Amino acid sequence: MKYLYIILLFPFILSNCSSDTNENPNPVNEQMYFPPIDGSNTWETKSISSLNWNQNAVQPLLTYLEEKHTKSFMILVNGRIVMENYFNGHTASSNHYWASAGKTLTATISGIAEQEGLININNKVSDYLGTGWTSAPIAKENLITCKNLLSMNSGLNDALGDNVSPANLQYVADAGTRWAYHNVYVKMQDVVAQASGQTWNAYFNAKLRDKIGMNGFWFNSLTNGDLSVYTSTTRSMARFGLLNLNKGKWESNQILNENYFTQATNTSQNINLAYGYLWWLNGKSSYHLPQSQFQFNGSLIPNAPNDMFMALGRDDQKIYVIPSKKMVVIRMGDAADEQNFALSGFDNELWGKINALIQ
Repeated sequence: MKYLYIILLFPFILSNCSSDTNENPNPVNEQMYFPPIDGSNTWETKSISSLNWNQNAVQPLLTYLEEKHTKSFMILVNGRIVMENYFNGHTASSNHYWASAGKTLTATISGIAEQEGLININNKVSDYLGTGWTSAPIAKENLITCKNLLSMNSGLNDALGDNVSPANLQYVADAGTRWAYHNVYVKMQDVVAQASGQTWNAYFNAKLRDKIGMNGFWFNSLTNGDLSVYTSTTRSMARFGLLNLNKGKWESNQILNENYFTQATNTSQNINLAYGYLWWLNGKSSYHLPQSQFQFNGSLIPNAPNDMFMALGRDDQKIYVIPSKKMVVIRMGDAADEQNFALSGFDNELWGKINALIQ
């Protein structure tokens, strides 16, 4: 009779051992979680074992990250933290600059300004800034639309450095005919400020930062040219990634309309297929790299999922958003190998390590 009792009781014990509401081996079907925006440090977590990931791959991944000068690394699945690790003296409260990964913040704010009727990205930039914001002939300057700035096909010379004063913004080709990675995108911040009648910082904070509970601030990295760069904690970067995993929606609040979000995270022009509105796109048949006019065939990061879109910054600042896996991956730090503009071989190597974990 004792053995019969144990047999009958065993299914009950087993079901109670796995009753954690966060335990769900199929995250695709799990409800999305959003951390509170009240300034608290609350954030739900999810265990690696509950996802049936390979626990033996965790330490090799962490060792690799530390060796590659990483400061912080996070993985979210359905908004819940699965991994959150800090290295080399960096902590959860430390700020670090986003570099060009922050371009996507400008793309997002541009979309918000458009949905509020303040701008139209198909309009020419000079409608908002007046003529003479470049040193191109007026007829050529007037070809440049806000969408050209967001798509990196303004036709302005990308070989003159980061300064975006008029003297440094020189004509090379008609807008729309040449793709080149260029910091002239930052002029969209001036467009939004002019159209809204607010400072860029004030508009950004009210329309995005405060609505999803981010911290952080903008600073000017150039004395001439006003190139604005964002810095924040790792969790703030993760919040922005989570917003984009949910197509611009935070809980029930549609912060960025889905139509613009879809445009931003799909090919924006026919030259660099792997580029949207300041977002990099994986899984395309070809791509261009910064500082090059050469077309490379194949996917940008072969080891990574084809549906992944990315915010990528100098010295390997990363936001990877993977809709098919309901994942956001964050990496902050110094350059993994050597200084780079946005992409490096580190991306593909890192995804080899991540694949060993999640497959």
